[in-house]
Amino acid sequence: MSAGSMPASEAVLDVHHRPSGFSDRFAYGFTKFLRFCADTFFARRYGHRAIVLETVAAVPGMVGATLTHLRCLRRMTDDQGWIRILLEEAENERMHLMTFIHIARPTVLERWVVLFVQWVFYLAFFGLYLVSPRTAHRVVGYFEEEAVVSYTHYLAELDAGRCANPPAPAIARHYWKMPETATLRDVILVVRADEAHHRDVNHAFAAELSGAPAAKGAIAPYPEHAADLKPRG
Repeated sequence: MSAGSMPASEAVLDVHHRPSGFSDRFAYGFTKFLRFCADTFFARRYGHRAIVLETVAAVPGMVGATLTHLRCLRRMTDDQGWIRILLEEAENERMHLMTFIHIARPTVLERWVVLFVQWVFYLAFFGLYLVSPRTAHRVVGYFEEEAVVSYTHYLAELDAGRCANPPAPAIARHYWKMPETATLRDVILVVRADEAHHRDVNHAFAAELSGAPAAKGAIAPYPEHAADLKPRG
C-alpha cells in the first residue's frame, strides 16, 4: 500500500471515514475522547502535544506487526505485506518523535505522562487487537484523521506568527531529504503527509478485514524517506 514520493503540501487532508456499525462507532468515540483529553491538557502547545502523542502513535504499528507475525506463524500463511507496512509505520512515528524532541523539549511532567499513557495505551491496544483487529485499525485510522487536523492547526499558528518557525533539525532534514534551508513549517508539512498516508492505510486495513476492500487510489501518497534514519557524521 505504499506510494511514491510527493510534495507534502499535496496530501489529501479532508478525508473522513463515516462510522458504520458498532465497531466504527466505538473506534470513533474512543478517538474523540482521547482528542478531548489532549486538547484539555495541551491546548495550543502543539510541539509538546506532538512529543507525547507521537510516543503513543508509534505503538499500534508495532503491536499490529507483532500479532500479525505470530498469527501467520501459527497458521503458516503469508502476511500479504502487512508486517512490513506496520513496522514502517511504527518507525516513521518514532522519527516524528525524535524530530519534535529537538523542537520542543519535554518537561518532567510530560515525561511522566508519556510513561503512564504509553503503557496504558499499549496494553489496551494489544487487547483490542487480539479481540478485533478491524476495530484496532479503525481506531488508528481515526487517530490519524485527528493528527492531520492537529498539524493543520499547528501550521495555522505558524503562519499567523503565533509560533516560532526555527530551522528544521538535522535529523528531520536527513530523514525527509529536505534542503539545508528547511524550517519547522516544512517539517510539519511532511509529518502531516505521513499521517494522511497512515490514516488511509489503516482505514483500508479495517475495510479489508470487514470484507470490503478500499477502492484503489484511496491511499494518500507518502513523502520520500531516507533509507538510513540518522545523518552521518
